[in-house]
Amino acid sequence: MTPLLRHPARPLGGVLALASVLLLTGCAGDYVARTRGVRASYQSEDYPGALAQLDAMEKEGSGKDALLVLLDKGMLLHSAGKWTESNAVLEEAEKLSAQLDGVSVSEEAGALITNERQRAYRGEDFEKLMISVFQALNYAELEDDEAAMVEVRQVNERLQKMVTEEKKPYQQLAIARYLGGVIREDQRDWDSAYIDYAKAYELEPRLGSLVEPLLRLSKYTGRDDVYAALKEKYPEVAHPPLARDESQVVVVVEAGLSPEKQPASRDHGSGGGNLIEVPVYRDRGSAPSVRVKLGDQDERAVTVTSLADVARLHLDTRIGGMLAKQLAGAAVKAGLAAGLGAVTKSEELGILAFLLLNAGNAPDLRSWLSLPAEFQVARFRVSAGSHTVRVEAGGRVTEHTVDVKPGRVGLVVVRRY
Repeated sequence: MTPLLRHPARPLGGVLALASVLLLTGCAGDYVARTRGVRASYQSEDYPGALAQLDAMEKEGSGKDALLVLLDKGMLLHSAGKWTESNAVLEEAEKLSAQLDGVSVSEEAGALITNERQRAYRGEDFEKLMISVFQALNYAELEDDEAAMVEVRQVNERLQKMVTEEKKPYQQLAIARYLGGVIREDQRDWDSAYIDYAKAYELEPRLGSLVEPLLRLSKYTGRDDVYAALKEKYPEVAHPPLARDESQVVVVVEAGLSPEKQPASRDHGSGGGNLIEVPVYRDRGSAPSVRVKLGDQDERAVTVTSLADVARLHLDTRIGGMLAKQLAGAAVKAGLAAGLGAVTKSEELGILAFLLLNAGNAPDLRSWLSLPAEFQVARFRVSAGSHTVRVEAGGRVTEHTVDVKPGRVGLVVVRRY
């Protein structure tokens, strides 16, 4: 008799130990649950408190959540108006994301036996793109147009690669193209500004009054046919040339809460029923309606990009792969359990082992939850000088001062929950 058969409790003990580890790490390692207090402070705009909690959690947390910690920290600093500090952290996140894109064979194999939550979080495709979007907004607030445009171009180039080389059904982000138009207009690069505004309009035709620069620049750059069509479609949008001492103010509102991943069961013809689970995004309420006032001008901010919609699209493209991995994991676990049953000559022990192994089966519900649900924009034409911008959303009013030089475009970035 082999030592294994002389001690049938040994394999059972190993299976029980593995199951216990899976269940415990599923609770203690739940980043979403552990950061609930951070999000509560963040959403009440207690940014120092949220940062202190996140720093404390980082010291005792798992390296598997390192990317999420950097992403949340970068977003907290961004929302607090600490543009330089936010960019430094987001730069770290970008470098770590690139490192994690390299597939670890041992980690992939381990995930088949355990679950996806035991892997280092690598981020969804749209989350990686958002790193550059927020860096661009930070640089724009710092009045570093060139650095901001580098980040905008990076978003567009990465998306193009995802579409052409990786064959993913994505679209470019309207907010990135619109921001590119704002920056190019500030640089007086009229033709490039028109191209970015036109692309944003193609991606999101419901821009309303935000088409003003597209009308003005299509006329200025001699695109007569385009101008005539736009003027016919938007006869109510005034778009005279900017006067010599006239400037513009663009307000970007990061509104609402990004959707949260929840588990959903899929059979997928496997007969496994609830054993096959994948994450799906569920909304956390709707984004608030935002009004922006500047002097006697009063505008409702227009949604340029629904990040909630983008998140769902990007996650949906991975469902097939996730189902395949779950099925492969179930097959591996079934093989291990069957082997244990054969070695111990106990069918009951094999069944128990399979059930225990699958007890830790769970989809990865981690995500960058400090992101907004939408990017909303309002814009104004003003005289050069100092102006006070009033932002109203959900009964809360805040005031923001912006100084803008003649012919330039001032940017104000605001977070609303």
